[in-house]
Amino acid sequence: MRTRLDRKELVRLLTVSDAEFLPVLEEADRVCQEQFGKQVYIRALLEFSNHCKRACKYCGLNCTNSKLARFRMEPDAIVQTAVQAADAGYRTIVLQSGEDAWYSVQILGDIVKAIKSERPHLAVTLSCGEFPADAYQYLKQCGADRYLLKHETSDPKLYAYLHPDSSFAERFSCLKAIKEAGLETGGGFMIGLVGQTPETIADDLLTVASIPCDMAGVGPFLPHPDTVLRDAPHGSASLTIRAVALLRLLLPKANLPATTALGVLDAEQKDKIFRCGANVIMQKVTPADFKKMYQIYPAKFQDYSIEEGRRQVEEEIRRVGRIPV
Repeated sequence: MRTRLDRKELVRLLTVSDAEFLPVLEEADRVCQEQFGKQVYIRALLEFSNHCKRACKYCGLNCTNSKLARFRMEPDAIVQTAVQAADAGYRTIVLQSGEDAWYSVQILGDIVKAIKSERPHLAVTLSCGEFPADAYQYLKQCGADRYLLKHETSDPKLYAYLHPDSSFAERFSCLKAIKEAGLETGGGFMIGLVGQTPETIADDLLTVASIPCDMAGVGPFLPHPDTVLRDAPHGSASLTIRAVALLRLLLPKANLPATTALGVLDAEQKDKIFRCGANVIMQKVTPADFKKMYQIYPAKFQDYSIEEGRRQVEEEIRRVGRIPV
């Protein structure tokens, strides 16, 4: 786009009519195809622990949720699942958990080293919360390739309300430390949080661009019945797509996923997002016994093997005219 995407213009584009925003979607698709062609990268997602020390108001894993049955995978089981994912054709494994202190940075480092020993070609992304800056450097030395840490909202007051035991300043500092450690840096935020405005969404977009993030997930807020925000309305799928399209224009080379939350809210919009700037999709390889217990937001439980899950997502990608990679 010829127009400079400053805060004022982002706010305007987030609020214009669908017809007026259509050229932005088309430009985002053009830019995405210029960088990646019609390819969609498939990432394996392994959720290895739903223990979390945080009390985030929107998350079903929050430490105050006494209804949730908790689990932890043993390090050896994590490694073997990653190996199975690699053998099923995945080239990236995303290891995700709540902020679980049982997994020290040394244990996480050992897991990464073991995976790299077994399958050197497999890229390892970690998403395990906040650590001191030297921890990210250590994980990089152990062979980690990427680290994902969504900031959720860049509004300090809204962040403090949603995260009573953290601050946006701490989160942003961690993102900068991840970048400085040489890890590909992943961020992201939610659409539809209580108190969010077009201005705060514009700030979220600019926050991701300021790092700059190498990957970023933008998904709609989905209320969980076991949180204090259980009765809050869900986020807008169409506004989520707008945010992804704008982020593609701000960060042409970044990897932008079609988030799982968007598919839960509106499967049709999830397909559409691959024509609006997204180029990545994640498929769970979490063992079935644990998958149904890892619910940040409510989602329908699906039981399938790692191989079958891979086939399913490849078919979905081909169905919308893209090429699975």
